[in-house]
Amino acid sequence: MNPDSREPRVATECSGAPSDEANCFHALLDSIPDTIYFKDVDSRFVLVSRSKIKEILECIPDIRARRAAAGLPVDVPECKILSGMTDFDIMQEKDAHVAYEDEQEVIRTGVAMIGKIEKQITLDGTRHWWMTSKVPWRNSDGSIAGTFGISKEVTALKEAEGKLELMNRQLIDASRQAGMAEIAANVLHNVGNVLNSVNVSATLVADQFRRSKIANVTRCCELLRDHEADLATFLSGDPKGKMLVPYLTNLAESLSTEHASITVELESLRRNIEHIKVIVSMQQSYAKTSGVAETISVTDLVEDALRMNAGSLERHNIDIVRDYQARPVITLEKHKVLQVLVNLMRNAKYACDESGRTEKQMILRITADNNGVAICVIDNGVGIPQENLTRIFAHGFTTRKDGHGFGLHSGALAAKEIGGSLTAHSAGRGQGATFVLELPYKAKALTDDKRAA
Repeated sequence: MNPDSREPRVATECSGAPSDEANCFHALLDSIPDTIYFKDVDSRFVLVSRSKIKEILECIPDIRARRAAAGLPVDVPECKILSGMTDFDIMQEKDAHVAYEDEQEVIRTGVAMIGKIEKQITLDGTRHWWMTSKVPWRNSDGSIAGTFGISKEVTALKEAEGKLELMNRQLIDASRQAGMAEIAANVLHNVGNVLNSVNVSATLVADQFRRSKIANVTRCCELLRDHEADLATFLSGDPKGKMLVPYLTNLAESLSTEHASITVELESLRRNIEHIKVIVSMQQSYAKTSGVAETISVTDLVEDALRMNAGSLERHNIDIVRDYQARPVITLEKHKVLQVLVNLMRNAKYACDESGRTEKQMILRITADNNGVAICVIDNGVGIPQENLTRIFAHGFTTRKDGHGFGLHSGALAAKEIGGSLTAHSAGRGQGATFVLELPYKAKALTDDKRAA
């Protein structure tokens, strides 16, 4: 192999150019921290800035031995250490191939490539990220002699971007866990409320049994048994016997009323226990399907959220208005949407309570169009001041004394993660509020690159 066969077709001296223009150019190559390079039509280096040479000497100290292995002259000045070499001599093959194809495309088309972010890993494993522009290098007659370009290192920026993405993922996970914890707390809260009703009913039934006159039936039976031989005489002639029939009549009426009252309380007990079973069953169902996309009815999802809040909404006398203008189906992780809806309904209940209104109302509206589905939770509560309409979604922001500021923030993150959004609207204090959860028909997938980041 001819030792000069890989020498570039276009040669440029390192220094000593006679013109001021050339001196300025070489001063630029010697001092600029960015990489400037010229390559011939075979993507072999012709001229390279000192910063690139310094980088290569640090990453690949045996570069002269590599020149020798490639059949290139070894005894060359440092400024020409890369002359005749290609990216394949200094970078891992995959990254070198991408750079080569980009340059050949510029040569073929004559169209510059501007501002591309590219990753390069040198042969020693050092990773760099660059923002690169590559332009056709033309001869005086206009023909293309190769390419030249400038690359600005953005490794620190990409690493910071990766850390920011990781922190964002961690924040989303933490917020989701906080949201699911809030759902669990809401479930426990509702179960606790139902258990209060169960306790009241059980206490009433126990008290009624303690006060029951059922024992008097036994005494009447004993009295009748004692006078079994002269029963007719006892009932007609004995003062106690004469009182027995009217007493039994009154006792029957009393026991009948008592029976009806106990039946009502036992039915209430049955309903409340069934309600607890439904709440727990729904929570278990959503927990089992966490992370799994399902095709579900939006109205069923809203109704599930309502059932999880039912005890609290009923106790606070919130009038529920269902305005289901559409009944679409969507494909996503239903626990994420449930998390948002449960929190929105709970917030609407608080807003109505704090308003002091006697007529408290929450409207649930479902609409749909070609772009997706909108679920509106509308209340006639305390309203939201204009300055808080965006702040309410910030992490930790709350206007309630016992609030923690996780709910709306985690809801907004959950909505964004599946390709939707959560927004708030209010005419101001005392004017109620509307929260709109917009959802796509199919949740966007999280790419592997984003997960890796």
